[in-house]
Amino acid sequence: MPGMTALIDVLDLCGTFVFALSGATAAVRRRLDLFGVLVVAFAAASAGGITRDLLIGAVPPLAIADWRYLAVSAAAGVVTFLWCPWIERLRNPVRMFDAAGLALFAVVGTEKALAFELHPLMAALLGMLTGIGGGMARDVLLTQVPMVLRAELYAVAALAGAALVVIGELARWPTPLTMLAAAAVCFSLRMMAVRRGWHLPVAAGGSGRREDDGKGG
Repeated sequence: MPGMTALIDVLDLCGTFVFALSGATAAVRRRLDLFGVLVVAFAAASAGGITRDLLIGAVPPLAIADWRYLAVSAAAGVVTFLWCPWIERLRNPVRMFDAAGLALFAVVGTEKALAFELHPLMAALLGMLTGIGGGMARDVLLTQVPMVLRAELYAVAALAGAALVVIGELARWPTPLTMLAAAAVCFSLRMMAVRRGWHLPVAAGGSGRREDDGKGG
């Protein structure tokens, strides 16, 4: 369906832009130069989608085959590099952009996996992987423990959004509304977890304190 394909493309590019903003903002905070900011922005925006496409056999990955993805991530990087003080006026900008990218990529990744006729369970897991991949790449490049391993309900929020897409597909709900609702659920759950400090259980006996995710995002 042309309309469905267009919606997925729009959501994918929106996710690319906000994840690139997340990566670029974190890179500026670490005082990287312009090239470094652009590299981190592209990695944050593309790692999840590239991993998804490689796993389902959609090669070459869309982030490499379609020039728009590089252009969108580069634009986000340049905007952040030039106007970072304005972006920083937003409350917790890295986490907000990251939550938006997480939601959009989890939903798009799940829908694309379903289009390639993956089992619904595996489609939901691949959607979650699509959502968390960019943030992991960003954090590794900036020598931080990936947020998915330490932050408030990160992968769980992505999995919730992905699961809602799968449920909607099985129940034959209207796909555009299901995708938008799933993205809203993922974003809301992630931001509520940030504000209220919701965490998964942590093993007892650790000597170190939880790394403060507010410093890096």
